[in-house]
Amino acid sequence: MSLSAELERALHYPLGDELPAPGRAITLAPGLKWIRMPLPFALDHINLWLLRDRFQGREGWTVVDCCIDRPESRALWEQVFEHELEGLPVVRVVVTHMHPDHIGLAHWLCERWQAPLWISGTDFQVARYSCEVVNSFGGERLAAYFRSHGMVDEGDLEQIRNRKNYYRGLVPDVPHSYARLIDGMPLTVGGQAWRCIAGYGHAPEHMALYCEAQGILISGDMVLPRISTNVSVYEMEPEADSLTLFLDSIDRFKPLPESTLVLPSHGKPFKGLHTRIQQLHEHHRDRLAEVVQAAHEKPVSAYDMLPVLFKRPLDLHQTTFALGESVAHLHRLWHGGQLARTLDAAGIWRFAPT
Repeated sequence: MSLSAELERALHYPLGDELPAPGRAITLAPGLKWIRMPLPFALDHINLWLLRDRFQGREGWTVVDCCIDRPESRALWEQVFEHELEGLPVVRVVVTHMHPDHIGLAHWLCERWQAPLWISGTDFQVARYSCEVVNSFGGERLAAYFRSHGMVDEGDLEQIRNRKNYYRGLVPDVPHSYARLIDGMPLTVGGQAWRCIAGYGHAPEHMALYCEAQGILISGDMVLPRISTNVSVYEMEPEADSLTLFLDSIDRFKPLPESTLVLPSHGKPFKGLHTRIQQLHEHHRDRLAEVVQAAHEKPVSAYDMLPVLFKRPLDLHQTTFALGESVAHLHRLWHGGQLARTLDAAGIWRFAPT
C-alpha cells in the first residue's frame, strides 16, 4: 500500500465515493448542501456549499465560495438555481479567501441576487487590488523574483513576464463593497451559530467556519484530505515565513472534536480532523528534513529544491506554485535559524547550514 493510500485509510469518508452530479447537490444535513464544480487545472474541482438561511428578513440560501468565472461555471450555477434552491433566492455570498476558484464568480452571484459579499477584510482588499493592477500574478516583478530563487531559463521567465492578466482572467471583477468576517466572530446562518476561524500562510486571511451544534467545519483550503495545501512565498511579501503561519493556523483547529465533519474545498467530506492535522505536520516535517539534507550537501536555491519536494513532472503553471512553496520551506528553516541565506554573484538566493 502506498503512503498516500495508507494516510487516506486513516480518515473516514461518511459518503464513501459519492459525489454531487454536475449542477446538482447532495444534502449533507438539514439546510446544508454540497456542490462540486470542475476546474481546468491539475486540481480539477472545487467544493461549494449552500446553507439554508434567513437574512435581513429574507428566506433563502447563503452560498459559501463561488468557483472561477467562466461560461461553464455560470451554466452549472444556473442548473443549481433551478434544481437546488427550492424556489428561494441567494441572500448572502460568503467567500473563504481571495483565490480565483473561491471568489471568481462572487461579483456575478452578488449582482444577480442583490446579495452582499462576506469575506475577511484582508482578502477583500487583496482581491480588489489583484483585479485592478496589471501584472498581478505575473509580469516583470514576478519574473525577477523567480529568477532570484533560481529560475534562470529565459523561455520560462519570458512566459512569466507575459502572464499579465492571470488573476483578472479568472476573477474579472470583485464586488465593490463587503461585510467583514473577523476571527472568532459568530455568524448566524439559518438560526445556527457558526464561528469564524482565521488561518494564515495559504491566503492573506482565510476564514473557515465552524458550527458547534452540528459538528461541522467548512475548512476551505486550510485542511484538505488528500493533498497538502499550497503554502507559498511570492514577490509581494518576499521575506514571509508562510509555512510557519500555516502550521500554527491548522493547530487552531485542534480544540474541535475529532468527530467533526470536515467540509474541504477539494476532496470529499471526511472525519478525522486531528488525524489529518497530524498527517500534515508530519508531511512538512519530512519535506523540511529533505531540504536540510540537500542543503548540507551544497548551498541550494529554491529552484534546486523542486525535484526534492515534488517527485512528479511539473508544467510551468505548476512550477510557479511549486517554486513559491519551495521558498516557503526554505524560509521556515531560515527564519528558524537552521539555514543561512546569502545572495550569490549571479543574484540568486542560496541557503546553507548555519
